[in-house]
Amino acid sequence: MRKFIWLWAVMLFGGYASAQQTDTLKILTYNVRNCKGLDNVTDYSRVAKIISRIHADFVALQELDSATERSNRVVVLDELARQTGMAAVYRASINYQGGKYGIGILTREKPLRTDAIALPGKEEKRSALVVEMKDYIFCCTHFSLTSEDRIKSVEMINQLTAGFVKPVFFAGDLNAEPDSPEMTKLAEDWQILNQVTQPTIPADKPTKCIDFVTVKKNKDFRFDVLKSVVENEPVASDHLPVWVQVMVLSK
Repeated sequence: MRKFIWLWAVMLFGGYASAQQTDTLKILTYNVRNCKGLDNVTDYSRVAKIISRIHADFVALQELDSATERSNRVVVLDELARQTGMAAVYRASINYQGGKYGIGILTREKPLRTDAIALPGKEEKRSALVVEMKDYIFCCTHFSLTSEDRIKSVEMINQLTAGFVKPVFFAGDLNAEPDSPEMTKLAEDWQILNQVTQPTIPADKPTKCIDFVTVKKNKDFRFDVLKSVVENEPVASDHLPVWVQVMVLSK
């Protein structure tokens, strides 16, 4: 009888566990400034090694030249993808010096689908990039320096991601501090995953947090943060790399 009860318990609780979706993801956001460090040296390998060491499933990157004069015609995201062995998706925000300038996403597997929209920017046009994976959606952006533009951008990001049933992660350089009106608005629909008390800029003597990893609130899933890290990389860029490890559990 005891054996029967034990087997029944294993089947019951084992079946319940297998019915739940439980994944652990690592998500990194990094404004790499074209891989030009605070030592004024452009070093793609230095940044690629940081990305590889963190070993994230999803990497949101900002300030990427694509075949500009400034980058000596190097497509920066392609170079980082080559050195990290990850799949790359690029979105140009503006034309610049005979090439493009914008944002990018690196993923461990090739996305099923990609999408992008232009975002407002009075001083410089901005954009948002979305990739769809088998189980998740990832979005990357670099918001404007103007508060009015950032508030409008939050509204546009909400619209862009409104139709997804899968969990949606959103990361980037938002150029806003945690207690700003735009971050308060963002928090209505998004759960901020990184520790906002950890400053991310300037890299050598950080004083404020403007880089964020978030997830859209979803009644069908719970998101538990296992780790929130700001890497001590004071030279490779003017921003510090920010990553979180999050457990995704279906309710």
